[in-house]
Amino acid sequence: MLLKMHSRRFFLFLLPVLWLLIACNPTENSTLKKLLVGVISYGEEARSLEQYADLKDHLSVELKSLVELEPALNEIQAIDQIERQRWDLVFAPPGLAAIAISQSEYVPLLPREGGDQERSVIVVREDSPAQSIKDLANQKIALGQKGSATGYYFPVFNLYGLTLAEIRFGSTPKQVLEWIDKGEVMAGALSLAELEQYRPDFQNTKFRVLFRDSHVVPSGAVLAGPEVDQELQERIVNALESASPVTKRSVGYVSNAEPPDYEYLIKVVQRVQPIAQRITAKPAPLYEEKVSVPTPQ
Repeated sequence: MLLKMHSRRFFLFLLPVLWLLIACNPTENSTLKKLLVGVISYGEEARSLEQYADLKDHLSVELKSLVELEPALNEIQAIDQIERQRWDLVFAPPGLAAIAISQSEYVPLLPREGGDQERSVIVVREDSPAQSIKDLANQKIALGQKGSATGYYFPVFNLYGLTLAEIRFGSTPKQVLEWIDKGEVMAGALSLAELEQYRPDFQNTKFRVLFRDSHVVPSGAVLAGPEVDQELQERIVNALESASPVTKRSVGYVSNAEPPDYEYLIKVVQRVQPIAQRITAKPAPLYEEKVSVPTPQ
């Protein structure tokens, strides 16, 4: 009993000394930094936590840091975190990556899977009378959240000049299809891959691609936040590249590859901003509002 008391006192005596040593050693202290990793779950948070679990453990060991995963429901929530520069590392889809790079000083490290393969599509029910984009004028349609390349920026760009009766914003791609299925909207925008992913969930409804954008949508990217210095960026890349092939496939990124080129997508984002000024109005005109110039007296 006496030995235990002495041991406890000795430990309590050493504890402040240990903290002092850690505080005085900047190299060691830097390894204790928390790394907050952002991902988009699209309503499947539990699946996202499981999907990234192995990578989270791997990064914790390799970086000697506390790694926390923070799923966001959709692009809107993710944009909020990025604008506040809260996330240190982001596994971003293309639209979100373009915004983070051009507006919030995030740095692309590695590409995600699916490079130069994705397309934006506008979908209707098979029995819809619409045969072209022009047929959507004065109709209700559904878009993805602001921040989505395939569900928001490309379709708004392609719908330029039309006035829609109403535009709804689906929190997930599946919700966009649900609204089309129920006839609540005539058409909806999402990616071709998302259409194929969720199509089996609608056994009684056939969907038809009304419009397919010809532009290649770059893949997403793994991004580092502006507070992540060059040295830590390199350590993160090394840690990502040293992960097992199974972990890389599960998360969906490509090692030993250059990040995508977002130049064109950034231009689309910038072009859409003035077009979408009245996007929540009813009706919603998708073109720039004319500014009245006073007549000289």
